[in-house]
Amino acid sequence: MDQKCPLPVAGPETGLTVLKGLARERSLLTALEIMRDEVGPAFQITLPGFQPAVLVGPESNRQIMVSRRDHFCWRGPSDPVTRLLRHGVLVEDGAQHDYLRAQMEPVLQRTQVVGHIAAMQTYTDRVMDGWGDGTVMDMLVEMRRLALLIFMGTLVDVEFGPDLERLWRPILRAIKYISPGLWIIWPDMPRFGYTKPLAQLDEYLFGLVRQRRQHVTEDQRGSGGLSKAPVAGDLLTQLVRAPGMSDDLIRDQILTMLIAGHDTSTALLAWTLHLLAEHPSVMTQAQSEVDRVVGRADLTLAHVDHLDYLDAVIKETMRLYPPIHIGNRFVAEDTTISGYDLQAGTRVMASIYLSHRDERYWDAPEVFHPARFGAEGERVPPFTYIPFGGGPRVCIGATFAQIEAKVVLARLLQQFTLTSDGRKVRPYMGATLEPHPGVFLRVRRRQHS
Repeated sequence: MDQKCPLPVAGPETGLTVLKGLARERSLLTALEIMRDEVGPAFQITLPGFQPAVLVGPESNRQIMVSRRDHFCWRGPSDPVTRLLRHGVLVEDGAQHDYLRAQMEPVLQRTQVVGHIAAMQTYTDRVMDGWGDGTVMDMLVEMRRLALLIFMGTLVDVEFGPDLERLWRPILRAIKYISPGLWIIWPDMPRFGYTKPLAQLDEYLFGLVRQRRQHVTEDQRGSGGLSKAPVAGDLLTQLVRAPGMSDDLIRDQILTMLIAGHDTSTALLAWTLHLLAEHPSVMTQAQSEVDRVVGRADLTLAHVDHLDYLDAVIKETMRLYPPIHIGNRFVAEDTTISGYDLQAGTRVMASIYLSHRDERYWDAPEVFHPARFGAEGERVPPFTYIPFGGGPRVCIGATFAQIEAKVVLARLLQQFTLTSDGRKVRPYMGATLEPHPGVFLRVRRRQHS
């Protein structure tokens, strides 16, 4: 039985660092690292209105995500993510979450996702066509553009290109709306500049739902009026066909996947390209593998399944810079995690970022070393490496994201060599952990013999 005790409290000076970080909208990772170093892998931040428990390490992760998951809930009614996503699968609990997930999972299974490989490559080619040989491109912007095209084109079955520029700002405002800020300690603070762009995004999504519902109805009429059972296809059609799914509820799921899905892919792809450019020997090895496995051909599932070194590069990128760097929960009933008492109502932050850099389990955790995920790599305890979370609520889009990353990066490395222009990059805690102020790389088209 756990020996119960209260959480250690971080010192006031580090709490002040957090407050300054929230006010300036800068990265709070340094403050969290300082607190971890001062008081250990479990501590509580004490600020007016903001007193979360921060937990680091495999045992805490396992208890929060698996063995004591019923003691926690995901929905924080005052959090902007709940206000934006409303009843999206990400912020629902219990039976409602299970129902929504069951409607969405068939479309996101590997057998369905691999059918999108050709489309993922096509959208990658389309974005790369806009790169002038020898020019400097911001890969944070380019990968966001690509992730949006891929998500909408594959999982929503909509050609998003004509609407991309018009909806670019509304999407960025939605991301900004749920990013860390002073709202954490001041939930009712006035927030200006969001109403119009978020309404514009809603108008677009509800329009898609209405159009798809009409198409599904016409298909049913064409089949003699027989109702079609939900079948795996694109996500929007799947939801329209599902029983009990109102337009509002469908909007919530599509917006959840649009924001959470594309933004995490954006961060992963941008960070990977940054690290490849910063480590030319790794890029050379990854390109050599692509040349050997794929050559100049179009990518297929057989290629994707044999890009082992590229897979290790992607995994190591997610270790150093996990797009979802914090797992937020709320204690639903008094509980104990890793021997520490947590009272109902407490916000709990499972730090994936700190777990991935925990010196107790990783050799040289600050070093980018893809070989640690190779055949002879490091062996760490379960729940030490959790870029997609864990347990029954593991990220629903994990398979899609991993296949997408391999396809996009393999196609880029097949066609281009990338070099850094020397600008410094730092992690920034937005809705995801993104490289700030961007990833500015010089792109040179490869000359194949």
